[in-house]
Parts: sequence; C-alpha cells; structure tokens
Amino acid sequence: MVKASRPRVLVVEDDRTVLTVVGDYLRQAGYRVAGHTDGARALAALRDRVPDVLILDRMLPGVSGDELCREARAMAQHLPILMLTALDRVDDRIEGLEHGADDYLAKPFALRELVLRVNAMVRRASSAPAVSFVAGPFGVDPVRRRVSVAGRDVPLTGREYELLVYLLQNAGRTVTRDKIMREVLGWSHGDPSTVTVHIRRLREKIEPEPHDPRHLLTVWGEGYRFIAEEGRA
Repeated sequence: MVKASRPRVLVVEDDRTVLTVVGDYLRQAGYRVAGHTDGARALAALRDRVPDVLILDRMLPGVSGDELCREARAMAQHLPILMLTALDRVDDRIEGLEHGADDYLAKPFALRELVLRVNAMVRRASSAPAVSFVAGPFGVDPVRRRVSVAGRDVPLTGREYELLVYLLQNAGRTVTRDKIMREVLGWSHGDPSTVTVHIRRLREKIEPEPHDPRHLLTVWGEGYRFIAEEGRA
C-alpha cells in the first residue's frame, strides 16, 4: 500500500502511451501519480487539489499546456512545474518557461532524467527552512518562502525564489550560468538559455527598471553579479 505521505505528481500528456510509461516509472520511484490526457480535465483536477509537482506536455488539445501552466501558476505560486516539449527549436522550448514553468524536458527524454528532475524539485520544495535575513531592501522569509523588496511582498515562483536566495547568498560575487545550472537548477548539463529566461523573469519582478537593472547585473562574458544595496559594482 502506497503511503499517503509520498509526494503527489499530476502528469498531463495527450499521448496515452507516454502517460502510462511516465506514470508507472514515477510510481516505481515512490510517487503517487494522477494523469490526464487533456488540459480541461487537468485544470479541473488542479482546482480540486494542487499536487506536489505538475508535469505537463506543452502541446495539449483544448486547453494548451501554456495556458494550463499559467493557470496553475496563478493557483499555486510555488508549485514545481516541469514542461515536456516535442518542439525542436530552442526558442520554442524555452517559451514554456516564459509561461511560468520551472523546468523543461525535450522529447524524447530518458525516464531516469525525468525522475531525477522531479526528485530535485521535491527536495528543494521540502528542504528545511533556513534563518530569515535582510540584505539591503530584500527580506527573505524561508518558512513561507517569501521575498519582500522595500517592504513589499513580491510573488515569485519556487524556482525564482531559489535563484534569488542563491544570488543574495553570493551577493557581490560573479556567478556563471554553468554554476547556476548546477547549484540552483540541479543540472550537470543543459541549455544555458534556460538560466537567461529565469534571470529575465526575476528582473521583471524585483527591479524598478528591468532593462536597466540596479541589483541583478550582467557581467559580460562571465555571468551575473547581485548587488543588494542600491548602485552598481
């Protein structure tokens, strides 16, 4: 009998064979799994109960994966969302991130990699809270996984929260995209443009002028540097 405490994963995939194989593999890895083949039913299931992880195909009939992703993100800001895509162009793949996904896998993918990504998402979401801290105008509440800027709560996704906390903990240092991929995304390899998308989304939420950032600075040819206090370095 499956223990009720095991994380619950909702898989939305219109290919029934893929849905069955992914579901079986996740169950073998210890997860409780529910699955749907269309976006409308998945949206109803989400409204009934938010899972611990959402895995969805971007190309869904009816309610698209992009639309479902936006709806899910509006319901649960910190819900880990992994998007599956069969699209070939990198721009098409990472477009799902613009709609609120935390991560993506391009088809065909290895089932073991899928489980590793889900494991990492669950581990980060359930990690023990650290101590609250303030850096410049930024306040971090690790119990609620909330961030405020100049006293104003800023709604961040789980991945954006993790990225901002990582940057705050390394304030004043230059961090490369490869290092962000390893230490925030949990990837040993992957598409560096994914980091670029998360950086851009984060700037849009924390910077007064996202196109002229004061805090999250680009160090050309090297990576990024976070400056907690106003000004540049």
